[in-house]
Amino acid sequence: MILFDDTEMFSSGTAGKIVFDAPDVDLMLIDRFFTKEESDNYYTILLNNTVWREYEMPMYDKIVTAPRMIAWYDERDNNSGKSYWPKELRTIKARVENEIQMNFNAVLLNLYRNGKDGVSWHSDKTQSENKDMNIASVTFGETRMFRLRHKFLKHQPQIEIPLHHGSFLLMAGKTNSFWEHQVPKTGREVLPRINLTFRQVH
Repeated sequence: MILFDDTEMFSSGTAGKIVFDAPDVDLMLIDRFFTKEESDNYYTILLNNTVWREYEMPMYDKIVTAPRMIAWYDERDNNSGKSYWPKELRTIKARVENEIQMNFNAVLLNLYRNGKDGVSWHSDKTQSENKDMNIASVTFGETRMFRLRHKFLKHQPQIEIPLHHGSFLLMAGKTNSFWEHQVPKTGREVLPRINLTFRQVH
């Protein structure tokens, strides 16, 4: 799946680490967690070598095709999981785990093909023994806005985070229990974005 070959148009952000201060949130962003060269390489490999698939989801009283494509890797798929995962995913996972001293055993890949792809407000659901689920999110490709809103404190301002090429976002602790998040669609002409969310499941 070769959609284009110009990664020079991707923004890598301003670098540095940001820890967000809001109620019931444990949220950290690192721009340029991966260098531009690394990000370009991972983007090209994942875009073209991943077996992307559409999937259906319930919406109100009907089943609809989700406006994005996905792939899923879970260590249950093999006795060890290590040989089944593409080496690029294992390398990215190891870098993330080393940074935050957490371990993950599954990853969901999302491909946002253009501005018509997005994800509506939700909190992630997964089979996990950890009620306060930790999610490590890595982005390659087009910058898209990531928004969070508190489920119960309606007066609490939303958090808006542009996720750039090579960025790393950690949602830990109570964040997923108390906040919803979305990647809104956009009318702008945007290039594809790949997002990896590493998870602790089962």
